[in-house]
Amino acid sequence: MNLLPTDPPGRRPALRPRNTLSPAPLVSRIAKFLRHDWAGRGLLLEALACLCWAKLLLLLVPFRWVAPRLGKMQTESPSVITEEERRLALRISWAVQSVAAHVPLGFVCLPQAMAAKWMLRRRHLASTLYLGVARPDEVKFTAHAWLRAGDKILTGRAESRTHTTLATFAEEWS
Repeated sequence: MNLLPTDPPGRRPALRPRNTLSPAPLVSRIAKFLRHDWAGRGLLLEALACLCWAKLLLLLVPFRWVAPRLGKMQTESPSVITEEERRLALRISWAVQSVAAHVPLGFVCLPQAMAAKWMLRRRHLASTLYLGVARPDEVKFTAHAWLRAGDKILTGRAESRTHTTLATFAEEWS
């Protein structure tokens, strides 16, 4: 990395973190948002609202109070859905993951799964939220949440294979 002449000798220039709200990336994100059609923009805004609500709930409310509102515990939704429902589920997955990746509020796996679940439920599409743990070494556990609709994992796909399922939450209707 070349240093500018104004930098003191032996000192590296400060690097900007990826998710900052500096003007250039912010303008770029707004431009990218505006390139979507109205339906896409609405879905992205709904995902943002649901992600913020999920994060706020998880910060302020004990999980034992949140859990019953995620669906019936230890049940699963059907693994077969129509092609139209599958397309809708994938579109919701895209919206939630896009917002989570571009908004610097730390939307990790559980808020993503909760937001996508609420968005699917609003459209009367059944899904199953999974909570699991893995033990990569003898000292610590890692927890993970993922969401499935039909046979497709919508959020948390990559880590879901390495975690043992502890709880599932699904709607009682199909």
